[in-house]
Amino acid sequence: MTDLTDPDIRAGVTARLGELWAGRPVIIGPMILAAASPWVAWFRDLGCPVLVVSTGRGAGPVPGDDECVVVEVAPPRTSMITEELRTHDRLARNLPGDARAIIDAFDPHRRGVWFATPFVTNDLPIDGRAVTSGRPAAFLALEDKMLADGIWDACDVARAPYRLVPVEDEALARATDELGNELGTVWVGDARDGYNGLGDYVRWVRDEDDRARAAAFFKPRCDRVRVTPFLDGVPCSIHGFVLPDGTAALRPVEIVVLRRAEDRTFVYAGLGTTWDPPPADREEMRTVVRRVGRYLQRTHGYRGAFGIDGVLTADGFRPTELNSRMSAGATAVAEVDRRFFTLLQAALLAEAEVGVTAPELESLVDLMDDRRVGKVVAVARGHSVPHEESFPVTWDGGRLERAESDTGDLFSVGNTPSGIFARVEPCTTLVPGTRLATVNAALLSFVDRDYGTDFGAVEPAPDVRLTS
Repeated sequence: MTDLTDPDIRAGVTARLGELWAGRPVIIGPMILAAASPWVAWFRDLGCPVLVVSTGRGAGPVPGDDECVVVEVAPPRTSMITEELRTHDRLARNLPGDARAIIDAFDPHRRGVWFATPFVTNDLPIDGRAVTSGRPAAFLALEDKMLADGIWDACDVARAPYRLVPVEDEALARATDELGNELGTVWVGDARDGYNGLGDYVRWVRDEDDRARAAAFFKPRCDRVRVTPFLDGVPCSIHGFVLPDGTAALRPVEIVVLRRAEDRTFVYAGLGTTWDPPPADREEMRTVVRRVGRYLQRTHGYRGAFGIDGVLTADGFRPTELNSRMSAGATAVAEVDRRFFTLLQAALLAEAEVGVTAPELESLVDLMDDRRVGKVVAVARGHSVPHEESFPVTWDGGRLERAESDTGDLFSVGNTPSGIFARVEPCTTLVPGTRLATVNAALLSFVDRDYGTDFGAVEPAPDVRLTS
């Protein structure tokens, strides 16, 4: 058994995985330039010339001019991150002529490969260059929220009651009246027009006005809506990797879904691993991910990372959606060695021999518990800043403030196609057992004060799980 907890052994496995790309030209993107920074460094270490197809600068450090070629493309500004991510595949396959000319000059013999986001499909090459990472269209299709409950049932996973109904007033009203509780219902739209995520197609419905607003949103965008009772509790996720010998289950992740009670809306923000569910719930969540991984592998030929989002309710974990990719939560737990996990994911999608087993990968869970991660972020849609900036901040347990000197925590802000992106890293004040939602709410308040955004009064979801 390969001891992946040994950093030297893991580095050797990473180097072997990297041989798939070593020395070849690599085209990264389309993506925000700041987000591409680690990928650029990893491929340069493999002797690869690198080009980034950039959709914007973003917040934080970016690669230097001597590290890579940058091709800037300008996707349309959007009001939702879903719409931004939907453009990735179309943008990569329909680049402007000047951008294609730069790529052809960078890789004139088409020896190179694309290293794409999960929102670019890898079934077909792009201008004669294979797409690595990305994902098959069939895997992307599994994220349709209308499919999730059938998967939970096939895997014998406890779930909330639901109804799949057409976007018609009478059907929506009937399902809402039938399933609503004291906090109302939640409506989630289908994937008729492509991927949707990050809460863009989620609506909290408590009264007639909420119902009318939600129906008006979904009618031009979806054919069907899934209606469920409002699930009170800590939003969270659990992640796994489907390997040839089985599914490796990782550790739980808190998802920050802040509530704005005034208008019954959700604000999806950061995520992290400082929160710990009760031990029995943690193991149940890991059991769920193994069952679903086995089903995905057997039924869909699935391979690689996936995640299950849900809520830890008073009655236990209840899943809400499947993310058939290396999602933000999977990336958070993978911070123990992002290069290893990124190349492992890409190699699995390439159907390469990875030489890693599920028990070996699960041996890294203790490291994930030892190295907690807090990704404290905010996306203010429809807003912009004059320029990217970074400075130290302090957090006193309730409020973020600018600091005069280095505190170990750095606030960064910049623009993306869907609005302002802000973050605080590495959040040194967070310790195991604490909720990330509290500091993320403080970040939104800080961005409102200093940058004129309109998040407003938000509050974290309560921890309602009975542990006695």
